[in-house]
Amino acid sequence: MFGLDIEKLEEMRDLVIEKKKQLPALIIEKFEQSFIIEYTHNSTAIEGNSLTLAETKLVLEDKISIGGKSLREIYEVSNHEKAFRFVVKKIEENQKLDENILKDIHQILMENIIQGGIYRNCNVRITGAKHKPPIADDAFYQMKDFCADLYSKNVENAIISAAWTHAEFVKIHPFIDGNGRAARLIMNYRLMESGFLPVSISQENRLKYYDVLENYSLNGDLSEFCKMIYELEMLRLQEFLEI
Repeated sequence: MFGLDIEKLEEMRDLVIEKKKQLPALIIEKFEQSFIIEYTHNSTAIEGNSLTLAETKLVLEDKISIGGKSLREIYEVSNHEKAFRFVVKKIEENQKLDENILKDIHQILMENIIQGGIYRNCNVRITGAKHKPPIADDAFYQMKDFCADLYSKNVENAIISAAWTHAEFVKIHPFIDGNGRAARLIMNYRLMESGFLPVSISQENRLKYYDVLENYSLNGDLSEFCKMIYELEMLRLQEFLEI
């Protein structure tokens, strides 16, 4: 579907799973830590966080506070790492994504910023987008449907499932803040539970990213976003195999 060579991607995924068993734990740990720093930087930068990649590394690895940066920006970075590690833990426990886990992810993201894990009770607008999220009451019921459909709709393969999970979630925009970061985390939840590697959408690519999400919200077209995730996953698998 959508012209994606899923069979090739799954073959690469299976090869990565086998290679992981053969590599020293330290190599795997460094590969994963490098991704966490890059992913956290990109995901927070897309939302306007001004910490550089190097500054993100200092906060996460060296536990150094950065002068001239707001506490909110520091919390956004440290909370994102905690939320990603929470996702990894839930997958290791073989827990499927559900509404409670989704709210827990958001609560971790928003710790020391705003009260997280609570659906909005007001209407919101997405800056620069034509799509208007549903009013608060409708968003609540749409989230119930979304959570019920997680493992019954668009489950042809892991790429489509991940793309739909992200795109449908941000279309609803259920929280006051942090929807984008939460969406990218639950997208990776769907990828990782199928044995794929998590992916990072770079801040340099955010205009295309916004465009493909807008296309889904307005026209129901998921194809371009699926291609984006497919290409990112292919790069991640190739990167791992190169080590």
